[in-house]
Amino acid sequence: MTLAQSRITAQGQISVPLEVRKMLGIGPGAILEWNAENGQVFVRRAGRTSSAEIHQALFSDRPPLRSVAEMKEGIRRLIRKRHARH
Repeated sequence: MTLAQSRITAQGQISVPLEVRKMLGIGPGAILEWNAENGQVFVRRAGRTSSAEIHQALFSDRPPLRSVAEMKEGIRRLIRKRHARH
């Protein structure tokens, strides 16, 4: 089912239809992220991540979580790594 359509300008720009802006909760200055998978392109508001993506980022070297404590520790490690002084 088609939600809306946009036309591409000569400069490669598009307007995001009102229905889509409302659904994504975006306005002027919002950042959109484009992803391709199996020959299809998906657009979403940047910054939205799924729980599976968070788990992969935190625990890519480990099996699935077993407790909330493990998740909190994984978040602590990621934050320390991101903000480590080099």
